[in-house]
Amino acid sequence: MNTTSPTPDRTCDAIVIGAGPAGEVAAGKLAGRGIETILIERELVGGECAFYACMPSKALLRPGALVAETKRVAGVSDTSLETIATLRRRDEVIHDLDDSTQLPWVEEKGIELIRGVARLDGERRVRVTGRDGEELLLEARRAVVLAVGSGASIPPVPGLRELQPWTNREITTARQVPPRLLILGGGVVGVEMAQAWASFGAQVTLVEVGERLIAQEEELASERVADGLRARGVELRVGVRATGARRDAAEATSVLTLESGEELRAEVLLVAAGRAPHTGALGLETVGLEPGRAVEVDDRMRVPGNDWLYAIGDCNGRELLTHQGKLQARVAVAQIAGQESARVHPIGPPPRVIFTEPQVAAVGHTEATARRAGLAVDVVDARIDHTAGASFAGKGEQQHARFVVDTAARTLVGATFVGPDVAEFVHAAAIAVAGAVPVDRIAQVAAPFPTRSEVWLELTDWAEQTA
Repeated sequence: MNTTSPTPDRTCDAIVIGAGPAGEVAAGKLAGRGIETILIERELVGGECAFYACMPSKALLRPGALVAETKRVAGVSDTSLETIATLRRRDEVIHDLDDSTQLPWVEEKGIELIRGVARLDGERRVRVTGRDGEELLLEARRAVVLAVGSGASIPPVPGLRELQPWTNREITTARQVPPRLLILGGGVVGVEMAQAWASFGAQVTLVEVGERLIAQEEELASERVADGLRARGVELRVGVRATGARRDAAEATSVLTLESGEELRAEVLLVAAGRAPHTGALGLETVGLEPGRAVEVDDRMRVPGNDWLYAIGDCNGRELLTHQGKLQARVAVAQIAGQESARVHPIGPPPRVIFTEPQVAAVGHTEATARRAGLAVDVVDARIDHTAGASFAGKGEQQHARFVVDTAARTLVGATFVGPDVAEFVHAAAIAVAGAVPVDRIAQVAAPFPTRSEVWLELTDWAEQTA
């Protein structure tokens, strides 16, 4: 086959590159609208979230959280965490890294799946190198959707890259508990994996260069997560910079050198210091874009200057969250189908959950980001553990809520919940924030008794006092 020929080997209506959560939704929705679609995946259909991130990490975290909760409930005894059973369940969740269970829906939708490495080759064209080495030149009549995701970023610490540290992929699929686990990075991945593996008995040390953990969230959330990790034996080194990394072959350990000169050692070093988009070898230069960077998009998920090209999910760098990628996919598909009104409407930071013990669930602005955005806000702080429902869930634990209110518009622009099992709290707040629901209307809704949702009554009190 002459791969330099301008004549494509195959044409279709739309090409989706990447079969992670965003790409799956895009391909499925396109096919559901009768748009002929080719889906290209270089690894596993289901992507990072299904096999190496969201799903396995929650399988690792849930048993420990449940054991902690049962210890707070009178009348329940003989609860313990079984590591081997947990790892087996994790393997079930990720289907032993086999994506065959993901394939039936692809076939049912009539989507053509091509396994291989894809790169753009000019306008509406994609060149694919298959697993057998064969190349195909594809051309889309209507659109190409980039959904290639992101990978772990390795910070420029001398010796760190050469050390080949673990990333989210290795830690979420580990077969054994490391005796000592050293984590570089105190963001979501860092704190969740510290929580999970400490619960299995690993001696965990976490190093964070910033002044606090999960710095994008409210400070009260950072403090409670730090308290929770310390209570489970995790050693926290916060506000500390790593200056070097090496392997000690004699001790079979990784060594991290801090700016003070102190050396930290562990059998496993996990780097959890952010993500980088998988765009370096995507052929962006063939359409006038810069390789290796996030692909800029507008609120229609369209790449400016290329009315046929869309980028969704992590690769556009907007919000590195699975559910946001899925939302962006729906908007891109609506645009491709001709619904020009479809947009992703910003509401500040989107809904997010950190599955530590305690959990952190938040949506929209924190107090700090709201003020930086120029909003005049009031902060309503409340104690979830002062509700009647806290007699039955999270008993004895400090549980907090913070509502951030735009005082001019009298609408909720942000909310944070901290406590055991608060993940499900956030969707109601997300609807209120996205819908710009007046707090005076929220105050008209009775919170069910006896539930922890009565914490919303603190916002009702604010509305009444400031009316």
